[in-house]
Amino acid sequence: MAVRGGGEYWTTSDHADRDERSGEWEQMLSATHLPWTVQIDDSDNGRPFQAWVRRWWIDDLALVDCECGPCSGTRQRRQLGDTDGEFVVVLMTRAGRETVTQGAAEAELRPGDAVVWDSTKPARFSVWEPLAKRSLLIPRPALEEVNGRAWTPAGVMLDGQAPATRLLLSYLDSLSTMLPVLGLSAVAAARNATLELLMGALRVEGEVPATSMAQPALRAAMDRYIERHLLDGAVTLNDIAVAHGVSVRTVNRVFNVTGQTVGEVIRVRRLARAREDLTDSNLPVSTIAHRWGFSDPSHFTRSFKAHYGSSPREYRVASRAGGGSVQVSDV
Repeated sequence: MAVRGGGEYWTTSDHADRDERSGEWEQMLSATHLPWTVQIDDSDNGRPFQAWVRRWWIDDLALVDCECGPCSGTRQRRQLGDTDGEFVVVLMTRAGRETVTQGAAEAELRPGDAVVWDSTKPARFSVWEPLAKRSLLIPRPALEEVNGRAWTPAGVMLDGQAPATRLLLSYLDSLSTMLPVLGLSAVAAARNATLELLMGALRVEGEVPATSMAQPALRAAMDRYIERHLLDGAVTLNDIAVAHGVSVRTVNRVFNVTGQTVGEVIRVRRLARAREDLTDSNLPVSTIAHRWGFSDPSHFTRSFKAHYGSSPREYRVASRAGGGSVQVSDV
């Protein structure tokens, strides 16, 4: 692995034999795209298989570009067990042709197409011709910040011609060139914008039991109210109900559409703001915990680790070292 242009870079060896190249490719793919078992195909006009991968970090999101020859891969019980954490992965085809299968869904991807798959379910892919693709790996806790826990994607196809999808793809194109020069605060903002654009594309597809399909304007207003008052101490059900002229029962019903309680939403938002402070400031962890409503620093540490997979101090060190909290082993 080398560092080039602000990202991490891997490539297969030029002079390795077929078995060595197959092993290299499986190792590269597993280190950057989560564990896979792969097979390569040397039938590309007699040319030996070659591949390269480049990875950038958008805080705790991984943006990974890849080019490879014909090959295939599977994620079964062993690979699922070897995966540290749960992820949603957006796969975007830039050149070539690939088939991705998860559950009963099979997507044949051509340039401009994108599919969303779930790391907790078996999957397989087949690359039919030289391929260039981009993947966005999102830890599930990050997605909970913009949508409820109830949504579990598996083989969701995004329309490459839809304006919302085109906006997401063009944004990631621009972001990949700017990441090496962005400061920590700008990277955190870019991360949040990426999540919002993805959810916007999925809502257009009708694949998300969205932030309240039944009452979207009311839910959005309540979310904004929570954000504005996170620093004001406790945010109660009654506070939200009074501010929006509805009953407490209505507040609960609006949030329950996404399988969440108001308390869970507030906790996730407080943790997300604390995570930003860990990246953007030098405030002590205890000060950050108190600022965002955790009176007991040890309780904050337990909650943060349960949600993000690392302690606040570990997260701060990792983010300032140039990597997020996505847990994959390097080649």
